[in-house]
Amino acid sequence: MFKGVSTMTCSDGKFDVVIVGGGAGGYTAALTVKKLYPDISVLLVRKDSYALIPCAIPYLCATIEACNRNLLPDAPLKKAGVEILIDEVVDIDLTNKLVKTAEGREIGYGKLILATGSSPVVPRSIKGTDLEGVYTVVKSFKAMERLQDAVRKAERITIVGGGFIGVEFADDLANLKKKITIVELLPHCLMLNFDEEFAVEAEDELRAKGVDVITNARVESIVGDGKVEAVRLADGREIPSDVVIMAVGARPNSELAKKAGLKIGERGAIVVDEYMRTSNPDVLAVGDCAEKRSFFTGKPVNLMLASIACYEARVAGINLFDIRIPKPIRGVVGIFLTYINGKAFGAAGLTESMARREGFQVESSVVKVPNRHPGILPGARETKLKLVFSKQSGLLLGAEASGGEDVAELVNFLGLAIQNRMNAKEISILQYGTQPFLTPSPVGYPPVVAALNTVKFEQ
Repeated sequence: MFKGVSTMTCSDGKFDVVIVGGGAGGYTAALTVKKLYPDISVLLVRKDSYALIPCAIPYLCATIEACNRNLLPDAPLKKAGVEILIDEVVDIDLTNKLVKTAEGREIGYGKLILATGSSPVVPRSIKGTDLEGVYTVVKSFKAMERLQDAVRKAERITIVGGGFIGVEFADDLANLKKKITIVELLPHCLMLNFDEEFAVEAEDELRAKGVDVITNARVESIVGDGKVEAVRLADGREIPSDVVIMAVGARPNSELAKKAGLKIGERGAIVVDEYMRTSNPDVLAVGDCAEKRSFFTGKPVNLMLASIACYEARVAGINLFDIRIPKPIRGVVGIFLTYINGKAFGAAGLTESMARREGFQVESSVVKVPNRHPGILPGARETKLKLVFSKQSGLLLGAEASGGEDVAELVNFLGLAIQNRMNAKEISILQYGTQPFLTPSPVGYPPVVAALNTVKFEQ
């Protein structure tokens, strides 16, 4: 038994750790806690009988044939000794350290981890969102079964929102040879996470796959007599539609925490410190429901990613009973990956446009090289990499890339470089391994070349 941990018995309705929510954050928190503290009792409470793998929800349209093929498995939790309760926590008594459920249970806890996730935003300004055939993207097995059935029967599908969820839905739906339209308010899809040149490249891939992309457009209403018939834009255009998917963002599920009296931040998420502790020392929060702060500015940011939820869950689990990471990462870097028409796109940290908006003086460098050497080898594709550095410090602020599937780990590596505050000089002398079928040429390794382009060595 670890120092400071007293074991409760499960038979009297008390657990050492209760986790509310069974998505990526709650699931990872449960496994982390049991790995580090195998002798304590852990209860995971979730509403749904099945927990979907969130990142793969867009691929339920065509690629994954059934929702039951896209589940977080319960077996690893049960093998680790985690108890699972299918119920909904509706109240928290902080004074008596109890959670109360919809089915009338009262469960005591030593430590409580909230992983209540987020819910999709439905803009009130858009009329007709209550019509039959309008769907939001929720992490609910039954809801996604209904959406899967609807899109497979429909011929004309309009997606409102050109962020990652909207784009990935469009990419997968195009495999069903439907009439797919994306309507995006901004000048380009994915523009919240990529600079314009990469956003345009992603749109080109969507159009090559037959998706109609309409940008700089605001949806005024969804029209129909009880059921969707069309999407009407502010400029008067109408897009005939059998199904409409709303993918315009999400809000944190913080109502339970707010009701209990925990501190809520300016963006509606639960306020946490760098160890994921809330305003109550025995309650932690991870994932979409927890407030995020930028690694670069310290300001609150709206980043909701399963990868961040898992990172936060591990931080919470490791530091649950005492501080075991003296210097955690202060803030989220933000690392994004997507796959459109067989092409990978990734971004880590700040784009050039984001950095400039935040007041950084920056210098950027773009390199394009084959991901094999020589470039005539089978499977060779062009890798395009853009690095953004601070002019003052030389620190790496951001990276964007497109190309083959290897782009994913390239961007993950660069996210680590940002997290560890590497500068252009350090990256320019990076030691690395290469192999003709696996990497670009050693004489043109993309991060090194891009960094060297910006380095100014003293005479």
